[in-house]
Amino acid sequence: MRFAYKCHDCGHEFESDGIVYLCPKCGGSTAPGEFRRGILSVIYDDDELGRLRDRRDLSVDDFLPYPIASPGTFPCGPTALVKPGRIRKETGVDVTLKMDSQLLSGSFKDRASLLVASQAIHHGQTRIALASTGNAGAAMSAIGAAYGLDIILFVPATAPVNKLMQSVLYGAHVVPVRGTYDDAFALSIAYTQSKGGVNRNTAYNPMTIEGKKAASIELFLQMGREVPDIIYVPTGDGCILGGIYKGFYDLLHAGLTEALPRIVCCQSDRSDAIAGAFETGVYADVKATTLADSISVSSPANGRMAVRAIRESGGHVVRVSDDEILQAQRLLCSQAGLFVEPASACAYAAFLKDCGSIGGGEKATVLLTGTGFKDMAVFQGKVALPEAIDNSVEAVLALPF
Repeated sequence: MRFAYKCHDCGHEFESDGIVYLCPKCGGSTAPGEFRRGILSVIYDDDELGRLRDRRDLSVDDFLPYPIASPGTFPCGPTALVKPGRIRKETGVDVTLKMDSQLLSGSFKDRASLLVASQAIHHGQTRIALASTGNAGAAMSAIGAAYGLDIILFVPATAPVNKLMQSVLYGAHVVPVRGTYDDAFALSIAYTQSKGGVNRNTAYNPMTIEGKKAASIELFLQMGREVPDIIYVPTGDGCILGGIYKGFYDLLHAGLTEALPRIVCCQSDRSDAIAGAFETGVYADVKATTLADSISVSSPANGRMAVRAIRESGGHVVRVSDDEILQAQRLLCSQAGLFVEPASACAYAAFLKDCGSIGGGEKATVLLTGTGFKDMAVFQGKVALPEAIDNSVEAVLALPF
């Protein structure tokens, strides 16, 4: 589909046949300690979107700026939409759980990475660099392996080893950095500026947000061309939330829906920069210390766009504690048979905190973005295997259950 770019901050619109990152007018003008400026959105002509309105064979790919290269090489969805019977009965809410933890690398980040890979292939590039705390790097590395692309991944040395080992096994060039995610981010940009290739960094490359919108289009199709009334999104840097909003925005402008779902920004109270900005209007960094590493972000790359998306959708923010996140993680296991990582459980914890205020008859969706096998270390000291019993019938009969 033909597309252009629009800056979220200064409103500058332009077209380009090349690979574009930040706004050429205001990108890079961010003051120290505040959210990044100059993030670009991909925009389409409303008439062109409108041509999709009467398509009966509508697909996610119809809404993407680049065709997915050889889709069967690395299938990306649809993921299951679970209707959890026990949870629905207990909460009284018509809730569905969107299982993007089922994507091939184990996280939602496959969606953005596949579109960036298709962008690179379209432009004849074979090298992609990025920074990640784990999931984006694993996704990009897996897709790089499938398509024969060279992936250079800069990671904080403290990132969860399960996620880093994924990328090593996929064959990426993993570069641990003695520093924060922001330090790894800066080094990855320096790499592509000096050595070339495509930079996949979240929000920095506008195709990351555009790829993430695929989940919204997919959800719309799975719900019989309807959208939920409210959707709970785990939020760190704001890119997943921005992508979810963008998908629903494009559906609205195509005339396929009549309203946007209310988007709920779900954050740990130990990494709540976007929640704070939404409430106060001050776009200031925070010191992030949550155990949910995938949403532990001090300076959210897409924070400004995320705040606008929450507001324009009529949504709100919910903060939860790390204890509530771990409890929600365990509840999803015991009540729905679903094992997700703490970042995903943050969205479910926010839903549980909110469910008493969801209107009767309203449909809610919780976006679950990563498998629990990504970060098993979170259970150390909290969960233990039972002790072995003697190899005897007497020992079996003595069991209390």
